[in-house]
Amino acid sequence: MQGELKILTGTANPKLAGAIADHLGCRLTPTLCETFSDGEIRIEISDNVRGCDVFVIQPTCNPVNFNLMQLALLLDALKRASAGRVTAVVPYYGYARQDRKVSPRAPISAKVVADFLTVAGMHRLITVDLHAGQIQGFFNVPVDNLFAAPVILDYMRDLQESCDSDLILVSPDAGGVERARSYAKRIDVGLAIIDKRRDKPNQAQAINVIGDVKDKTAILLDDMIDTAGTICAGAQVLLENGAKQVMACATHPVLSGPAIERLCNSAFTEVMVTDTIPLGDKALACSKIKIHSIAALLAKAINNVHTGSSVSALFV
Repeated sequence: MQGELKILTGTANPKLAGAIADHLGCRLTPTLCETFSDGEIRIEISDNVRGCDVFVIQPTCNPVNFNLMQLALLLDALKRASAGRVTAVVPYYGYARQDRKVSPRAPISAKVVADFLTVAGMHRLITVDLHAGQIQGFFNVPVDNLFAAPVILDYMRDLQESCDSDLILVSPDAGGVERARSYAKRIDVGLAIIDKRRDKPNQAQAINVIGDVKDKTAILLDDMIDTAGTICAGAQVLLENGAKQVMACATHPVLSGPAIERLCNSAFTEVMVTDTIPLGDKALACSKIKIHSIAALLAKAINNVHTGSSVSALFV
C-alpha cells in the first residue's frame, strides 16, 4: 500500500490539475514555481511529502523546454524530499514526434526526454494518446498510455443523435487509419482515408479521398492539431468530394503558428479538442473550437494507480 495521495502541478496546465484534484476530492499540494530574473526556474514543495504517493501534473507543451525543465525540477525536489513514489502525469508528451532517426546524425529526442525524466526521479508515467505507441518502450519505468476515446466517443455519439445526415470517420493520412477504424467500429459508422503527399515539415497537400463521403457528415480524426495545414486541407477535399459538412476531433490542440487563423477560415463547422494543452485566449479567438475535459479520465487513472487497481480497465 502506497502512502498518502498528493497532487502537485507546475505552471503548464494548473486548470486541468485543479479539475483532477476536484474529481479526486483532494487539494493541490502548495508548490512554489517561480522564475529568477536571469530565467532560471525556482521550485519548492511547501508541504511534507515524505513517504507519500505523489502525482505531478505537467504537460510538456509550449513553451516546451521551460515546462519540461520545470517538470524535471519538480521530480528532483520530490526525490530529495523522500517522496515514496512519484508519478509524472504528462497529458501531452512533447518531443513525441521525434521518435526515430530521420537522418544519419540526428537525435532520438523522445528517448532523450524519457531518460531525462527517469533520472530526475520519475517512478511511473501517465500520459494520453502518445503520438507513437512504441515510445512506451523508451522508458525503463511503467507507462500508462491512456486514450481520450471515452471523451471523444461521447462527443461523437451526441453528434449521431443530433445530426441530420450519416456520419463517416476520416483518417487524415495512412498512419491514422488504425485509430479512425477503431473509433468507427465503436459507433458503427463508415471509414474514409485521405491520401496526401508531404512536401516539407509541417506542410502537406491532400490529394484524394478513399471512400464515399457524399452527403455525409465527415469527422476528421487525429491525435493532434499542430499548424492545422494538413487537417484544413483535408476538410476542403472532403467538401469537394460531396461531404455535407466537415468536423474535426483531436486529443491535443498544439495549435502553433497560423493554426488558429487557418481553423477560423477553414471549412470546418466545429473542431473538438481536449484540455491536455491549455488554450486560454486561443479558444476564444476561434468560435469553432470546442473543448472537452479529460480531467475525469485522468482522475480515474490516478485513483487506480494509487489504490493498486487495474488501469487497463480505462482503455477503451
